[in-house]
Amino acid sequence: MIMEKINASSEGYFVLLGCSNWPHLEVVLFVIVLMFYLMTLTGNLFIIILSYLDSHLHTPMYFFLSNLSFLDLCYSTSFIPQLLFNLWGPEKTISYTGCMIQLYFSLALGNTECVLLVVMSYDRHAAVCRPLHYTVLMHPRFCHLLAVASWVSGFTNSALHSFFTFWVPLCGHRQVDHFLCEVPTLLRLSIFVLITFILILSSYGAIAWAVLRMQSTTGLQKVFGTCGAHLMVVFLIFIPAMCIYLQPPSGKSQDQGKFIALFYTVVTPSLNPLIYTLRNKDVRGAVKRLVGYEIVLKVD
Repeated sequence: MIMEKINASSEGYFVLLGCSNWPHLEVVLFVIVLMFYLMTLTGNLFIIILSYLDSHLHTPMYFFLSNLSFLDLCYSTSFIPQLLFNLWGPEKTISYTGCMIQLYFSLALGNTECVLLVVMSYDRHAAVCRPLHYTVLMHPRFCHLLAVASWVSGFTNSALHSFFTFWVPLCGHRQVDHFLCEVPTLLRLSIFVLITFILILSSYGAIAWAVLRMQSTTGLQKVFGTCGAHLMVVFLIFIPAMCIYLQPPSGKSQDQGKFIALFYTVVTPSLNPLIYTLRNKDVRGAVKRLVGYEIVLKVD
């Protein structure tokens, strides 16, 4: 009866079915999503603030990492509040305008993150394969230019995709069998995303070749410590998406896809800060310096 009332009054709205087949899971999902959202906010704000306050972290790697953290904050905020609202109460609708805005910003930020991961892979490639020229290759002005290019390309690509998506007539069907307004599969597997993934693999192919030529164990450990975190984040973003959109469509795979989508849109942004800071000597040193500075101020 609730769904019928929503459908009857949903002109100008979309109905996000979400887990309507399992209503008993909504409270559990609400708690889980809220917990990971708070982790995303806390962890990424921590990286941004720490990278800004500590001069030792004013390097290209942490500049791009701060951009990635800000992206994750915006990406999560573009749809998680709406998701929490839908999970908490009986109202499962989102306005046409709200869906369009959510679609545009989530796709824009997702595309920007893909390009930024390519830029970060180039940074790691320069650090490993051309260490003597690293400061010249990754000049601060060039790093800022790369960051701006990432944002502009992501938002421009999203504008094109969103325009063509909403140009299609609705034909009276307003039910979306998902937790959020999501781009169709064909757009998800666009040339834009494929190119970014190929570029990342190319950078790490060159890094792997450089690693194979190394004979120093210390050098190998340094390379893995430098590139391991970024490579893990790349896998966390691309592998779940490939699992969803490269499998044949069916009712079961569609249900699985919704929950896998929750993983890379809710869980992954909260894990990125842990991946980049866990066992990271630079971050631990920055925290010690910041805490020590605060203690000195209190004593004085």
